[in-house]
Amino acid sequence: MPRFSPEHILETVLRYPVVPVFYHADAAFAQQILAACYAGGLRVFEFTNRGSNAFDVFEQLVAYVHDHCPDMLLGIGTIYTAEEAKRFIQAGADFVVQPCLTADVADACRRNDTPWLPGTMTVSEVFQATRLGAAIVKIFPGNVLGPGFIKSLRGPMPSVPLMVTGGVEPTEASLREWFGAGVNVVGMGSQLFKNPNDTEALSRQIADLLAFAQTAVSS
Repeated sequence: MPRFSPEHILETVLRYPVVPVFYHADAAFAQQILAACYAGGLRVFEFTNRGSNAFDVFEQLVAYVHDHCPDMLLGIGTIYTAEEAKRFIQAGADFVVQPCLTADVADACRRNDTPWLPGTMTVSEVFQATRLGAAIVKIFPGNVLGPGFIKSLRGPMPSVPLMVTGGVEPTEASLREWFGAGVNVVGMGSQLFKNPNDTEALSRQIADLLAFAQTAVSS
């Protein structure tokens, strides 16, 4: 049974439009980073399925979130197959993110009442994602496509919820450019975690970025 409804998850992602994209093989360190993000005000966190023990770490993160960060949405990223999606959903994933778009993962998420965020990089893929039931369409890689692609896409598709990942920097200038182009949410990976051991500084940086992003979205 999912912790939250798909409607609540979509509303939360749009309300907290900065999503950390993170992987680490050490569960204790991953918990430390998640806690710093939570302390900074974030309520959405994407852990990526990029290591041989990603599932074990994810299971420990699920338990940590339930005990210490109950309002945090914990999603799984870098999912390619329906089997992977089902496994992580059963382990407690609140949403599923793909770097690409596959119909079998869309179907697995739909059957399990779990929001699906597929990766796309063409207008046709964005349209296909909406037809297959994407909660939010991920534009990836953002550093290749650029804000100009978002602006052009907003002409024929003004209301599709969009998240861009790749190429988003943790600066007001970068956020202003992407939100100004028309995205609803930004995902940030390594750029956000350049000095991950200083968790207090990370929390302060996140709080500032989140406040700016929320203002940028509403303006």
